[in-house]
Amino acid sequence: MIYVLVPAHNEATTVGLLLWKVRQVFTAFPREYQLLVVDDASTDGTDAVLAPYARALPLTLVTHRQRQGYARSLEELLRLATSRTDRPRRDLAVVLQADFSDPPDDVPEMVKRIESGADLVLADYRRRPGLPRTEKLARRLVRLLSRRQGSADGAREHVGTLKAMRLITLARVLSAQGGHPLLTQEGWAADAELLGAVAGQARRVDVVPVTSAVQPRRRASRAKPLRSVWAVWQALRSERAAPERSDGPGGPRPERGRSRGRHESRGPAPASVPST
Repeated sequence: MIYVLVPAHNEATTVGLLLWKVRQVFTAFPREYQLLVVDDASTDGTDAVLAPYARALPLTLVTHRQRQGYARSLEELLRLATSRTDRPRRDLAVVLQADFSDPPDDVPEMVKRIESGADLVLADYRRRPGLPRTEKLARRLVRLLSRRQGSADGAREHVGTLKAMRLITLARVLSAQGGHPLLTQEGWAADAELLGAVAGQARRVDVVPVTSAVQPRRRASRAKPLRSVWAVWQALRSERAAPERSDGPGGPRPERGRSRGRHESRGPAPASVPST
């Protein structure tokens, strides 16, 4: 089973297109999949857009009555996926953004890498056609900052929203938290936290290039790449300075950022109402 995780807030103009594109991808690439979507207290009619898709697609919708933010919404989806699976060694989760900034066309290659033995697959956006200059610069800066802070696994050099994870690896990470939230930052900083934690438990980390061109967006992007770089820098510094926790039933929290292998290829959220 492939769990496709989509956190959404005020994405009425794009989320329907994304979900239908995911359906097309899995029609051409036959795999069993489920869509898990959080509507994080949208005010632009996103809920009305999602309603018919919930009836037509294998989709579970979680609705927040009050805004929780990207990090809490994403962590809720991660925990929901791990609670749903009965085959965590085979099943995986893929994260996509509701604003269509992530390319569903590249998901099959990421799934194939998990099926061939990877535990974490990251998207390399460096040569993505049509990527804005500011985002290219931001991603270059993230790689430099990651290396400076000693990110030995290299995962956070590819910080971004598109990623695929084997669920047994993700479950180990969540279990080791001992009741503490996994994601404490927002935006790219939350993604950096997630990548560092999962890469630290992964036996093999693969990187695949994103080949799909940037889609024209129906709304102005919320992304502020250079501000996101600052948030990632702060998160990396805080993580390096913080001592390991030993409290909680999970015992010590794992040391992040030490993957046992890497291969690069070229070419709780309250006030939630789940529905199916």
